[in-house]
Amino acid sequence: MKIGFIGLGIMGRPMAGHLIAAGHTLFLHDLAPLPQDLLDAGATACQSGRAVAQAADVVITMVPDTPHVEAALFGPDGVAEGLNAGKIVVDMSSISPVATKEFARRINDLGCAYLDAPVSGGEVGAKAASLTIMVGGPEAAFAVVKPLFELMGKNITLVGGNGDGQTTKVANQIIVALTIEAVGEALLLASKAGADPAKVRQALMGGFASSRILEVHGERMVKRTFDPGFRIELHQKDLNLALSTARSLGVALPNTATAQELFNACAARGGKAWDHSAMVRALETLANFEIGQKE
Repeated sequence: MKIGFIGLGIMGRPMAGHLIAAGHTLFLHDLAPLPQDLLDAGATACQSGRAVAQAADVVITMVPDTPHVEAALFGPDGVAEGLNAGKIVVDMSSISPVATKEFARRINDLGCAYLDAPVSGGEVGAKAASLTIMVGGPEAAFAVVKPLFELMGKNITLVGGNGDGQTTKVANQIIVALTIEAVGEALLLASKAGADPAKVRQALMGGFASSRILEVHGERMVKRTFDPGFRIELHQKDLNLALSTARSLGVALPNTATAQELFNACAARGGKAWDHSAMVRALETLANFEIGQKE
């Protein structure tokens, strides 16, 4: 299949790599220099989103936020200018569900299908091709693109219509943020009480408190390895989407708001680019104690 891929960052680069490895023809565009390993593997560099859309049957975007998707699709020399009827646009970024519905309408007006397909699993999942992929859009387009999703992820669900994939991702990010906060509190308390946090984590991994976040991010907290990963500023963006959507629906999300304030505290310390597991640093500041610290 001829596939366009726009956005070759921490997530997009390995995702595109899996598609190339499976024998697909890729056309790439990014504002940053394109990864040389993908070009060496046979991908074609394109100077614009328009050129990508002209060359590809399916165009995938994987960029940071709603304005970036809008610019990639509808800006000067954007994807929309290169589309013709029958092509499929797949946005795998995590963005506003409301904006997604409008983007889908504009792409549909060009005679093309649109899927919103945000992912969960972070850099680890992208590299391992084990991402969870939450899809909104028409079943016919999903059927065409599903074999591509299966090269990048394991748990792939067509949730509903356009926007429903993004709504699911917002829900996912609420759960992830609150679980990071819970793991941070637990390991901080254990460490302050004098227990070995690494062994506490190991013990908890065998019980009902076990989770991927305890496994992966608990280890980051213990080992103090906060290189992203998934940057705090991106999780802040996702929780902003959650809180603004909740406000429009009249839904209270008190603990989501608390998690956002902890991320804000990290950002205030210069931590926007830390991995989101570094939320624990805000908790440590409140406790005046660091996991693994000796009294």
